[in-house]
Amino acid sequence: MRETAPTGDRDQQTTAAYTPTARTVPTRSRKRASYDRELVHSILDEAYVCHLGFVRDGAPVVLPTLFGRIGERLYVHGSTGSRPLHAAGATDPGLPVCLTVTHVDGLVLARSAFHHSVNYRSVVVHGTAVTVTDPEERRLALDAIVDQAVPGRSQDSRPADAKELAATAVVRLDLDELSAKVRTGGPNDEPEDLALPYWAGVLPLVRGYGTPVAADDLDRSVATPGYLTSR
Repeated sequence: MRETAPTGDRDQQTTAAYTPTARTVPTRSRKRASYDRELVHSILDEAYVCHLGFVRDGAPVVLPTLFGRIGERLYVHGSTGSRPLHAAGATDPGLPVCLTVTHVDGLVLARSAFHHSVNYRSVVVHGTAVTVTDPEERRLALDAIVDQAVPGRSQDSRPADAKELAATAVVRLDLDELSAKVRTGGPNDEPEDLALPYWAGVLPLVRGYGTPVAADDLDRSVATPGYLTSR
């Protein structure tokens, strides 16, 4: 699903890596940066929420929001009354944005307070968000957003009706200018601190799913879907 491009989509890039630009080369810890396409996709696909940054009335704004990926495009949805989503269609060629996704995989505890850190995987995407108007692309985008958190859910729920679609805006951001950044491993303590009597290491953070809790008004004849109990 995520690798299937909507009808009329631009040609899918086939190179193994994205091209670095002045905006995507970090000024610090450059060795942690990556432009590997497979790595970028894996980080994006594992996330539920992204943060969308843009400028509104001359001031920076960052909003947490749901998103979905199809091939080399990200999709974000919201109310048609949303100012950033409205601006993406009201301006030409669209709304300049910066979209980020971050996973924290572990807390890195060092012997010194200065060297405490986190192990993480992140993606930063720069580009121009534009409003999606093609009905088929909008349908695929909304399915992708639903499936982002729980794959398969879009096929196990009622699709949006005409009224709901009219109230929903969808914007698209191409994966052209971006980078991933990853930190792994333990603390980087100073040699003179290694003998200090403080515990040092990594406290892993594990993401998981709890037991599904049915809605109070759910018909008890409706079984819990296997895609929820098998996770």
